[in-house]
Amino acid sequence: MFKKGASEVEPPTRGAETRGRILEAAMALFEENGYEKTTMRAVATRAGVSLGNAYYWFGSKQDLVQGYYERIQAEHLVACTGALRGLTSLADRWTVYELTFLDVARPWHRFAGKFFALAADPNSSVSPFSPESGPAREAAVAIARTVVEGSTDRMDARLRAELPELLWLAHLGVTVHWVHDRSSGQRRSTALVRRVAPLLGRTLPLTRLKLLRGPLHDLLDVVADVRAPEPEPETRGARS
Repeated sequence: MFKKGASEVEPPTRGAETRGRILEAAMALFEENGYEKTTMRAVATRAGVSLGNAYYWFGSKQDLVQGYYERIQAEHLVACTGALRGLTSLADRWTVYELTFLDVARPWHRFAGKFFALAADPNSSVSPFSPESGPAREAAVAIARTVVEGSTDRMDARLRAELPELLWLAHLGVTVHWVHDRSSGQRRSTALVRRVAPLLGRTLPLTRLKLLRGPLHDLLDVVADVRAPEPEPETRGARS
């Protein structure tokens, strides 16, 4: 990995512009040539910077994809925060959460399909569940938490506490649908969100019923078990 000397570090504003230019160049090349065929040297050339400068801001191609994740989450946060004002229904707030994401991500739709297979690999650092994707994942869950916290819907207390992460998992499903959506402007993904939202609004109050509380908590336990990290393998010769 290349690093700049102290005298070569750019001022913050100029540095942000350079980083953005490198990221834009990478996204264009990923779309044109595919992820595997794109090199860091090609990205640097397209961005008009030295190879060392490109490596200073992004240590690898995987870091470029993480940069894309970071940008999408930042833009989503701004768009979603403004559109949520005055809405208290969780169904309405979730609709805004998903539709603003689709709006923000729309310019990148063709690119998203290029690295979907890479992100779907559980061993890839750009998988949404990887440690490297942790900051982007936490940012996405934080937006979902804002959606839940601003709602006045009455629901099971444990469900409310765990709902932000559940909404993020559902968001991954919407994103997968969007990646594969070939309809004009991905209108089918928009229609999916609008059809699911009323179901969410009608279902949540039912979670407070004593009859459903047990099965609901059992389901939440299953989700928690599935999401739990794998235990570390036992070392040979370890004492019992």
